Amino acid sequence: MVLAAQARYVEGVSTAVIKTEGLTKRFPRVTALDQLTVEVRPGVVGLVGANGAGKSTLIKILLGLAPATSGRGEVLGLDIATRGSEIRERVGYMPEHDCLPPDVSATEFVVHMARMAGLPATAARERTADTLRHVGLYEERYRPMGGYSTGMKQRVKLAQALVHDPKLVLLDEPTNGLDPAGRDEMLGLIRRVHTDFGISVLVTTHLLGELERTCDHLVVIDGGKLLRSSSTASFTEATAVLSVEVTDLPPVAHHHPHSGSSAAHPSLDSLAEPGAAVRERLAAAGLGVQSEGSHLLLVRLAGEDTYDTIRDTVAELGLGLVRLQQRRHRVAELFTDAQDAQDTQDDEGGTDDAAAS
Repeated sequence: MVLAAQARYVEGVSTAVIKTEGLTKRFPRVTALDQLTVEVRPGVVGLVGANGAGKSTLIKILLGLAPATSGRGEVLGLDIATRGSEIRERVGYMPEHDCLPPDVSATEFVVHMARMAGLPATAARERTADTLRHVGLYEERYRPMGGYSTGMKQRVKLAQALVHDPKLVLLDEPTNGLDPAGRDEMLGLIRRVHTDFGISVLVTTHLLGELERTCDHLVVIDGGKLLRSSSTASFTEATAVLSVEVTDLPPVAHHHPHSGSSAAHPSLDSLAEPGAAVRERLAAAGLGVQSEGSHLLLVRLAGEDTYDTIRDTVAELGLGLVRLQQRRHRVAELFTDAQDAQDTQDDEGGTDDAAAS
């Protein structure tokens, strides 16, 4: 595989690898995509959404394998409605479902896919060996794939998507069926597809936390509609809330030689829920605070002195401070906010209907 210069995702600089305008796909009973307008630039981009959000439908349309009901789109500057075969020559695709023949070796399968992509026989064999080495299957390349683990099969599917040196790969749920260690390894491979070879990646998943540490940019869809498209950093930026975790085992540093009286620190027996005691003190000090269990609090950051107030309060109560850090946004919160907004809209609609009747 030919190494290319690393191309990071830079907002507003590089030419879009994917662009859609008002893309809609309707089936008899459901609208899979609803006026989707989005632009994807070079880098590692996550397409995030719950199962049934329209991710797989979008990939099929982008590859020219299914027609859109309305709207338009381009992949690598090629019209998806009229130039599907050219798109598929330049794009690698890793399908979600298991599609590997069990009695064929990884080498045979990937060589076959390389030949289908137009590579000569010799080049196909050379690329196959290089690609299987890259995904960590070189030693197992001649074994029938029916004896492969789920993780190995996912790596074969990734290899066949990369073997013809595409400019873009579309990976549909590549971590499906993998254990945590397998997911981490796959995500590392995906990251290196871009950093080592300069290939742009669009990866879909419903496991939100995975993409926060892998992708440069996230596109979030729900019910076929775009919820948000922006850099991963903006999704996970710091909030004005502190996460505070306390323990009822006081640190050694808090034991003063002259603090033997019970007036110095409340009895630990009285602090069945240490977080509750801290919450009361912080609320009395005028801080916004809420409990997230018996040991965890969320405290509104009112200024730099908020940190000192929390530390002093925990020390005065004779407790231990396990964690004090600024909370960050999570991608999952976007879905919660969208659902809350939809519920509010539905409630208002119901109220209007009742008033009209």
